[in-house]
Amino acid sequence: MGDFFYKLKKDKIPFLAFIVLLILYLLIAFADFFAIYPSTYSNRKLAYQPPSKIYILDKDNKLKKPYVYNYIKTFNQNTLSIEYKQDRENKYKIKFFSHGYEYKLFNLIKTDIHLISKPDDCNLFLLGTDIGGHDVYSRLFFGGQISLTIGFLALLISFPIGAIYGGVSGYLGGIYDKILMRISEAIMSIPGFYLLIILASILPSNMNSQQRFTLITAILALIGWAGFSRVIRGMVLSVKNQEYIKSIETIGASKKRIILKHILPQTSSYIIIAITLSVPSYILAESGLSFLGLGIQLPDASWGNMLREAQEFANILYRPWLLVPGILIFIAVLSFNVLGDKIRDILDPKTMK
Repeated sequence: MGDFFYKLKKDKIPFLAFIVLLILYLLIAFADFFAIYPSTYSNRKLAYQPPSKIYILDKDNKLKKPYVYNYIKTFNQNTLSIEYKQDRENKYKIKFFSHGYEYKLFNLIKTDIHLISKPDDCNLFLLGTDIGGHDVYSRLFFGGQISLTIGFLALLISFPIGAIYGGVSGYLGGIYDKILMRISEAIMSIPGFYLLIILASILPSNMNSQQRFTLITAILALIGWAGFSRVIRGMVLSVKNQEYIKSIETIGASKKRIILKHILPQTSSYIIIAITLSVPSYILAESGLSFLGLGIQLPDASWGNMLREAQEFANILYRPWLLVPGILIFIAVLSFNVLGDKIRDILDPKTMK
């Protein structure tokens, strides 16, 4: 393990990708601590309020504790549009490590301490609000909990199925191998994303987001194991004829023990690589469904449904803060791909010394 991290550190870009992913997962693990408002917060009267500007200098250019001004909502009769203007009469100091809304850390520890808390009698929206008056900054953390974890939950289902299925198929061979591989090929021929769209569109409208999240994860897993099983089957075919496997068979070991204890562990390097490279596809699948309105539904957040408003050209021009979820999706997917390529190089027997 120490040698693995040493090789990872030597290449700065993959190591940076590893650090970025580590930071992202730490942020979503402590989402309530970093968030200013709860996930259910909404104030439609403050729709599309721009990000709060933070000041650290007063009029005399003297350093002060970070403070903000409140926004006043006005209607411009000339342009027939709603505008927000800063009320410069009162300053509001930002609170750090202060009390806010109450939450349970990891659903165990009850607390109300937050990294940043809004000042009294003042709204604080570090990344503005969306059309529903949700705080974009806070929802990024809660949305990331879904978008960044759905891949690993799907892998917990698909990879064990694929590994065992491919291992059994490759080891038994013959007619069993042909039947099992034809089944997996039939599943691989199903267009996964379109299947997700069809299934998501026919779901009952009264399903909550947790039920949708579970169902999307299960569907992604059930259509994702087939391709993985074929690769495992090919690796097993090359391993099962080695002398030590023949020796184990000679002493009377059961087929189950040979597959689980001696053959599948030989594929562990590939499994680690495949996990790292597969997570981005699951993130994009969930984000794509939520972006189309077929995944996680409001008021719950995911980076996909947060990005929906950015499809309007006017929002891109005048409310660029709505693009932030898309930027985070790009960063997460790119980091996984870069890290996965490096792990493949490290664990590839041809490159290991």
